[in-house]
Amino acid sequence: MIVCSCNVLSDRAVRACLHRGPDCPRTPAQVQACLGCSPKCGRCARTIRNILQNALDEAGHACTATCASSCSLVKVQPAEEGIAA
Repeated sequence: MIVCSCNVLSDRAVRACLHRGPDCPRTPAQVQACLGCSPKCGRCARTIRNILQNALDEAGHACTATCASSCSLVKVQPAEEGIAA
């Protein structure tokens, strides 16, 4: 399914760029940068955020207090109001 019509990104492409490690994208803008594009209209941000959250939930990852500050797979934070992250 196409989740970003401006950059023609599919949900499969978004999931493919998610991986464990320090360079794992955590925001829609980071996902788009990972895929070689940049945010345009911002309508896809919510969908990409949901894909990120679902991927973390499926992985069963839950940070402990000791790893939370350095873990690249911390829970995706919702965008602040007015910011189309």
